[in-house]
Amino acid sequence: MIDGRIKLRHLLCFLAVARHRSVLKAAESLSITQPAVSKTLKELEQILNVRLVERGRRGAVLTRHGELFVRHASASVGSLREGIDSLANPADAGHPPLRLAALPTVAPGFVARAVLELRALLPGIALRIATGPNHLLLRQLIDGEVELVIGRLSEPAQMVGLVFEHLYGEPLVLAVRPGHPLLTHDAPIEQLAEQTLVLPMPGTVIRQAADSFMSTHGLAPRGDAIETLSVSLGRALVRDSDAVWFVPLDAVEADLQAGILARLPIATAGSEEPVGLMLRSDQPRLSGLDALVAIMRRLAAARRGAVATGGATSGEARSGGVAQGGAAMGAGTVA
Repeated sequence: MIDGRIKLRHLLCFLAVARHRSVLKAAESLSITQPAVSKTLKELEQILNVRLVERGRRGAVLTRHGELFVRHASASVGSLREGIDSLANPADAGHPPLRLAALPTVAPGFVARAVLELRALLPGIALRIATGPNHLLLRQLIDGEVELVIGRLSEPAQMVGLVFEHLYGEPLVLAVRPGHPLLTHDAPIEQLAEQTLVLPMPGTVIRQAADSFMSTHGLAPRGDAIETLSVSLGRALVRDSDAVWFVPLDAVEADLQAGILARLPIATAGSEEPVGLMLRSDQPRLSGLDALVAIMRRLAAARRGAVATGGATSGEARSGGVAQGGAAMGAGTVA
């Protein structure tokens, strides 16, 4: 029997602390006081008779018991949210929306193609698609706010309870406006340090790739660099100026093919970063989820195959695979 002393407020409070890794930030997100969060968390630990969170200089860190419990608390709250949504929209109660989230640099290309194929296969399916930084997407997945994430493999501590399946490797390109002076320069890479650069946000995997590229070539960005993950903003900035944009190819491939943007003739081999799909290990089967995963696997396989035979410019092919702490996802089904 479930202990009747455990209330929804206990789970929401615990999940907020787990998400923000801070009691103060959890309190702000819940619009309650910090002492109230501490008191509620302590009540939950007393009910469960285990320590869920350790607080110290690194903030609020989940214990081994906390990492175990967060998966089940997230699934429970997520299921409750789905039930409430189905009652709020009784016409869709039999087919709740399929919720997915993706990196903003992956959404315009790969995810858009997969979604359009899914809609052609299942015309009546409802979708909710969010974008954001990788760490936020992972937390939304853990908390049951989305069923599927298209993002990048993160640190092991952030992947507890999640399954990662590699789809393809995505390289960075240096995008500029058509007619940019560096397009006809004999040695454009030597002039990069003199340009205003549009870079990914600090702390992201693609920013690490951009920094590594610049470090390898002895480059340092000027103090007026612009940092953003917004594809629409990056496009506008380089389209109307001489700025140079470090961006994953998938985000701008259509613009390059249409001539809206141009790619500097600078080799970026080695900048490829793995893009994959992530699910909760206890993810329930939902209408359309298996179909979407199958579509993404097929599109990714075609992408890798085209690259391997020189038929596409989307980066070096990498072998597909599945990784999870203690479990694996089969190639044909959703775990």
